[in-house]
Amino acid sequence: MTFQSSFDDKSIRIDADLVKSHLSKKQIDSLLPEVEKAAVTLHSGSGAGSDFLGWRNPADIVTDNELGRIKDAALHLQQDTSDLVVIGIGGSYLGTRCCYEALRNPGDPYVLHFAGINISGHYHLDMLSKLDGRDFGINVISKSGTTTEPGIAFRIFRGELENRVDKSTSSKRIIATTDKEKGALRQLVASEGWTSFVVPDDVGGRYSVLTPVGLFPLAYAGVDIDALLAGATETAVACREKSFERNPSRLYAAVRFLLYKSGIPVESLVTFEPRLEQFIEWWKQLTGESEGKDRSGLMPSSAIFSRDLHSIGQWIQDGPRVLFETFLSIESGEPKCTVPDIGESADGLDYLVGRDLFDVNKTAEEATRIAHAEGGCPNLGIIVRKMDAYHLGALIYFFEYAIAVTGYLAGINPFDQPGVEVYKRKMFELLGKPGFAKS
Repeated sequence: MTFQSSFDDKSIRIDADLVKSHLSKKQIDSLLPEVEKAAVTLHSGSGAGSDFLGWRNPADIVTDNELGRIKDAALHLQQDTSDLVVIGIGGSYLGTRCCYEALRNPGDPYVLHFAGINISGHYHLDMLSKLDGRDFGINVISKSGTTTEPGIAFRIFRGELENRVDKSTSSKRIIATTDKEKGALRQLVASEGWTSFVVPDDVGGRYSVLTPVGLFPLAYAGVDIDALLAGATETAVACREKSFERNPSRLYAAVRFLLYKSGIPVESLVTFEPRLEQFIEWWKQLTGESEGKDRSGLMPSSAIFSRDLHSIGQWIQDGPRVLFETFLSIESGEPKCTVPDIGESADGLDYLVGRDLFDVNKTAEEATRIAHAEGGCPNLGIIVRKMDAYHLGALIYFFEYAIAVTGYLAGINPFDQPGVEVYKRKMFELLGKPGFAKS
């Protein structure tokens, strides 16, 4: 089987040849009408979760005026600080962090820290120590303002900031991203006079990175948010294409759905590029919260190669056949780093002298894909042309669209997450929160 797919601009392409042990091209092609039906449901807004479709047209998520406010606020904060503590959990931080880690370079002048993602005292104290002697601001992100993890973190870092500087200065360094009208955080904005941005009502957390939730902290970090939005916007148009050959997002949805239906319950998104590790964490939330319901859905897992080839690689190669792999790759544009010549050596690596690490890494990836496929683990490759803000925006939308289509293929609501609330209720009971009596 030869099954390649790419958008017309070649920003993203798919190589699905190594799923041939489990799926034929005929099987994939036969799903095209169902994929088109799911896509029509998404585009028309006629399916479950239709009140959370504000992400579909990235160009319309943020007005030009709001985008200008975001850039101005980021620039103003940069003038007085070197660090920004981004406080949020789930969709309020994962998208931002994945973009920041994928695009940042050594020596970038503005640093993001992420708090409120857990309730570990060690973690937060360690972060406070890293802020010693540094001027920092806070971007607290919460629709309600009462979510436990970010709420605790905001108390900690707001208190630290107000201990260091006067009230007037601290108020200028706190940026809130919250509900437009209601909630505890919106009330604080009104009483304290903080600059604020709005979490859109029609965009769920895991789809929110291209809203002010992600755009403000990324603008502060120096990311080209115009390019990020442009990549997503142009990919949204390309995703309207019906054919699998010209729409890799739909092909990805079809292949992963068929592999799940064939009896493979786990998808592992893997990469040979460590700076995409946080992107994969964002993907795990996107897929896990969207699909894991009604006792069905692919379980998202991950690996960073070649590191993890020396740990779980044995299990993937020879263990039970319960997963397929999706390899996320960067095609070009990476910095050059070559293997040096250090004279005669006993390490046996002289045959690599002068080779660019990018090429060696790509060879290792190719070898891994072939070995795993020959071992009975089907895999496909998603290849992004280069890793910059434009192509990252394209990649974000590629996955958002594919996961939404997969959800409608499976007959579920891809935009709710009822299971997430269960642990919260039990935690409130055990902590003695008013109104939550122990059962």
